Amino acid sequence: MRGLKDKTIVVAGGATGIGAATAERLAEEGSRVLVGDLDLEGAEATAARIAAAGGTAVAAGFDLADEASVARLFERAVAAFGGVDGLFNVGADLSPGTLGRDADLLAMDAAVWRRTFEVNLIGFAHTCRAAIPLLLDSGGGAIVNTSSGAAYVGEPVRPAYAASKAGINTLTRHIASRWGKKGIRCNGLSPGMVLSETGLATMSEEFRAAGLAANRSTRLGRPSDLAAAAAFLLSGDAEWINGQTWCVDGGGLLRD
Repeated sequence: MRGLKDKTIVVAGGATGIGAATAERLAEEGSRVLVGDLDLEGAEATAARIAAAGGTAVAAGFDLADEASVARLFERAVAAFGGVDGLFNVGADLSPGTLGRDADLLAMDAAVWRRTFEVNLIGFAHTCRAAIPLLLDSGGGAIVNTSSGAAYVGEPVRPAYAASKAGINTLTRHIASRWGKKGIRCNGLSPGMVLSETGLATMSEEFRAAGLAANRSTRLGRPSDLAAAAAFLLSGDAEWINGQTWCVDGGGLLRD
């Protein structure tokens, strides 16, 4: 892909799954990657795989729910590579204590809603706010935010999660509208059912079968599917795409 070689990309949530696959794909395309995650050991493992394959990556621990920690993540990128050219946001709180307790509205726990928004939405706002001045300093750049099909389908449970992802779509359009004329592109990806490490650990065979039956592909998603789309949107080949959220889901959602 054009426009990724020698660029510095921050992957906010790169220890496992889609984030790790995207960090590795960006490095394959010649980017320098700052792999950030709450799971520092996992981020270091991703960076080590990139280095072993001949790429350039640095790992850093950070917490999406902590604004100061987010600021330090970008300071680390500048210290390591001299600037920032792109950001891939993919972190979220998918823990049993948060997503696992995201019940319907009558059974809601306000603490679950607050935690979900603090990490999934406000955390993305913090990373984007930290990135934008650095992208402007670089003459422009790209942000890709990870959304979810949950923002569209209207599930009977997980309303806090779905609302946070709908908010990410709005954040994406805001950034594209506000800074597009200054050379910043901001787009989103809405994954379908992806068999990442987390997914394999939490999805039953019955749930996976239902997911496959509901889409229009011969298989469920892989982290590499999202990595390819993210790398494209961060690349120069996507320079005329801005403010969009793409469903990358095997045809699960058919949206205009």
